[in-house]
Amino acid sequence: MLVEGQPGIGKSRLLAEAIDAAAERGFTHGHGATDDPRQLKPLAPLMAALGESIQTLLTAREIVPSDAVDLRLWLADEIQARLEERVAHGPLLITLDDLQWADTTTLLALRSLIPELASYPLVWILSRTTGIGDSDVDKLYEVLERDGATRILLEALSEQAVAGVITDVLGAAPGPELLALAAGAGGNPFMLIELLAGLHSEGAVEVAADHARLVSQRLPQRVQEIARNRLGRLHPPTRHLLQVAAVLGRSFYVNDLADMFGEPTTRLLPALEEAEAAGVVIPAADRLSFRHDLLWRAITETLTEPVRQALHWQAAEMLLKRGGSAIPAATHLMQYARPGDIYALAGLDRAVREVLPSSPQTAADIAARAVELSSPSDPGRFDRTKTAVHTLTSAGRLREAAELARAALCHTMPPGHAAHLRYQLAYVLILAGRPLEAVVEAEEMLSQQDLSDELRGLAEHVLLTGMNIGGEYRRGRKRAEATVAAEECRNQPALMSAHVLLTSIARAEGRAADGIGHIRKAARYAASGPFQAQCPRLYLASILTDMRQLEEAETLLQAATEEITALGHTAHAASPALFRAKLRLAQGRLDDAAAEAQAGLAMAADLGMHIFDPFGIAVLAIVTARRGDIDTAARHYKSRHQAGQGPAYGIEWCDWGMALITEAQDGPHKTIEVLNALYTDPPQQSSLPMVLMTEPAAAAWLTRLALAVAERPGAEVVAAMAERLAEDNPSFSTLAASAAHAHGILHNDPKALTHAVSTHVGPWDRASAAEDLGVLLARTAGGSDHDAAILSLDQAFDGYQQTGALRDAARVRATLRKLGVRRRHWTTIERPTSGWASLTDTERNIVTLVAQGLTNPQVATRLFISRHTVKYHLGHIFSKLDIGSRVELARLATDIQARQQTGRITSNSSILDDSQVEM
Repeated sequence: MLVEGQPGIGKSRLLAEAIDAAAERGFTHGHGATDDPRQLKPLAPLMAALGESIQTLLTAREIVPSDAVDLRLWLADEIQARLEERVAHGPLLITLDDLQWADTTTLLALRSLIPELASYPLVWILSRTTGIGDSDVDKLYEVLERDGATRILLEALSEQAVAGVITDVLGAAPGPELLALAAGAGGNPFMLIELLAGLHSEGAVEVAADHARLVSQRLPQRVQEIARNRLGRLHPPTRHLLQVAAVLGRSFYVNDLADMFGEPTTRLLPALEEAEAAGVVIPAADRLSFRHDLLWRAITETLTEPVRQALHWQAAEMLLKRGGSAIPAATHLMQYARPGDIYALAGLDRAVREVLPSSPQTAADIAARAVELSSPSDPGRFDRTKTAVHTLTSAGRLREAAELARAALCHTMPPGHAAHLRYQLAYVLILAGRPLEAVVEAEEMLSQQDLSDELRGLAEHVLLTGMNIGGEYRRGRKRAEATVAAEECRNQPALMSAHVLLTSIARAEGRAADGIGHIRKAARYAASGPFQAQCPRLYLASILTDMRQLEEAETLLQAATEEITALGHTAHAASPALFRAKLRLAQGRLDDAAAEAQAGLAMAADLGMHIFDPFGIAVLAIVTARRGDIDTAARHYKSRHQAGQGPAYGIEWCDWGMALITEAQDGPHKTIEVLNALYTDPPQQSSLPMVLMTEPAAAAWLTRLALAVAERPGAEVVAAMAERLAEDNPSFSTLAASAAHAHGILHNDPKALTHAVSTHVGPWDRASAAEDLGVLLARTAGGSDHDAAILSLDQAFDGYQQTGALRDAARVRATLRKLGVRRRHWTTIERPTSGWASLTDTERNIVTLVAQGLTNPQVATRLFISRHTVKYHLGHIFSKLDIGSRVELARLATDIQARQQTGRITSNSSILDDSQVEM
């Protein structure tokens, strides 16, 4: 449930009532709130709801934050595991209040946790104040609402409700004048209660004969005035205590307040008791809290700016001297530190180091502020600038990172400092999709004579990477070969990027084995020494998928996923899912491919890391097209591909998917115009070898496309290139299958097509070859060919049907009908859209494991799929079975199993295999 409304409208009260109602029904609960707009502590509301701290999680697993780049992904997994443990013992309610002030890590975690745990007996109620905070909370609410959350906007009280509140508070029905005055509160419950409390304490109302009437018109009209009046009625020591407490935050520790006054806590007791008796502060666990955000802000505003600034500085100094975490002090220093204050800057520097692993976004804010506060002559200014650029990059704020680096480079600094900052700028430009600008910056670095070996290696790395992404193969080849020839220097970043570039060159030239050899070396360099990177391993998995060496690709992606979490590479957290989506498509698992693509693209959007988006875009488009929804497939490209975010690794394959959509929408003539260069470019400039090595189905499809528009010379070019690739790379059977497939189409050769059917690895590729063989045989007169055509088309139909390619299956069915085939094989029976019989094999396996009590991660491990895929399938299972929780699913599965055991249902390999069972 998503609750929102203006300040004082009753959101927190609604959450409190929900907690009481849940407790009566046997729920346990956890409550958390972000009680300060200056909150810098990551995940604070979630940690409060769990009753734990981030440090507790780290200590339990013996993880030191400084050892990892970014622990957001790991922390979210740990929180999920703890929530799963709790719901295993019964239903749980989590309430989170004041999310308008939540840190970005909390919002990111919620976008992941709530959908991931949707099938558990776990209820979430989130609350936020409208008109406060940035668009991140709006995005969270929008995403959750699309996933099925209920959104409630608390409206102002009606006139009848206002009259009821007045009667409750004053014990008498209000008269007309009192009602008219109460209307000034705008139906806001907090404003109304404060107004009534003020009226009562000032003797401005009189109760007689069960009616309350107004006897004075001198009344406060604003909350600020109400707060001032309330403070004015308190003794000066209490008033001053509350003003200092307000500087400490919406909630505060009593010992912090005592330290601010330099007094023992016992001396504060009379003032604290008076403040509580007046209803200004209330106990909140181990702290005191202002009764309402509006009241807290109003008291804060009674302080003049100079006094407020001095108190914030005193609070920061107190917290820093106490030791421990610097984050609470940074809360005060961010807004109130004075420029050039060395003591304050040291505190901010410490806070950046502390918060970076769990919240790069917060670390970036602190680091950028520290740079602003550093004087030009401060020797620490460069290190702070370097840190700020790094944290901004980690947070995905690439434009700000580039601007800060460029601005700093305009000032004079030692050569080594300038070179390091220039490297950071070049790296940012790579991530921002501006590789040629990155090349310019790297070349500027390398032109310096006194560059250290480390910086020279980093410059070479980013230079070669920029050339690779920018397609500057001719210029990059010589440099990459020279770097590899000087391998004894052991400069791992440069050697890694050199081998990656040589991989691209080899594949563009049709040398598959050389390309795989180079990328294997790049992966080894990336995984050893101080330079950790996942990209080469992911590239290798992608190439192995292209070559249909699917088992090794699966192993690599599993290892990459584990290392990304263990090493803190959260920026790459979405990458394995996007590469796995391509792998699932090659395996013919369309549902799983779509699940991985959707999960990967959503996570990439959250993290601001779009480098591998083309894989997810293409997978969704191809899956949707194979299912027959061409318009939706086209929308995937328009909504995502045209956004142009980040470098376009995998763009060739993405363009291949776009070509499929173009052909389906506009026909072969339009498509051949778009792809004309593939058929006509000279061999040394052609991108055809890369396309054919990236997609095994491309050779046959391009050949068929050219023949459809009577462009036989173009078809001959494609078939000849496919045969050359097969001859030059004899150890890759998928290239031989592609060549045979194209050859069979071009020359009407049934033997070649039969060979393609038997050697294609991917199930969809085999079905495609079988369809082409069947169509060819159907054109030949004679009984034996007619029977063989039907057999081959049946094989194609079965293959398409089993992979979920309904559009392709429908095309084959139409061909069979033209041949007079009316019989229906078991594989041709349409799967129902609901009930047990509608479940796929994967869904049945998931049901069996979930019914045994396994969590999503445990199911994922058992089935060798990702937890995103488990969540995706559970959503489909619940929809098909018209249920909403794991509890209902387990109950239904148990019932089916019992009926099997009594012989009322035939049992096969799974407890849910029998298609006779209906809901």
